[in-house]
Amino acid sequence: MGEALLMSLYVFVLAIFVGFEVIGKVPQMLHTPLMSGSNAISGITVVGALVVAGRVESTLSIVLGVLAIVLATVNVVGGFLVTDRMLQMFRRRPEEQR
Repeated sequence: MGEALLMSLYVFVLAIFVGFEVIGKVPQMLHTPLMSGSNAISGITVVGALVVAGRVESTLSIVLGVLAIVLATVNVVGGFLVTDRMLQMFRRRPEEQR
């Protein structure tokens, strides 16, 4: 259990580092497509969290799975709302089409 937890923490810290590096080097023009891609990845996170929470091995795995489901769902919904708001900025209003 201790070695698996250490490996999970290692992957988590590595993911944080890679995330900061990728986001920091992407031009502003590509942030919206990157955000849409990250929403798809968060969908995969939701599925993985459901699998983890479905295993009833320990209380810790259930709590972490439920927490991951909640956070990934917030990320997916918030990402789609922000993407939709950004895309509305590029749509023409009805009075402008005349």
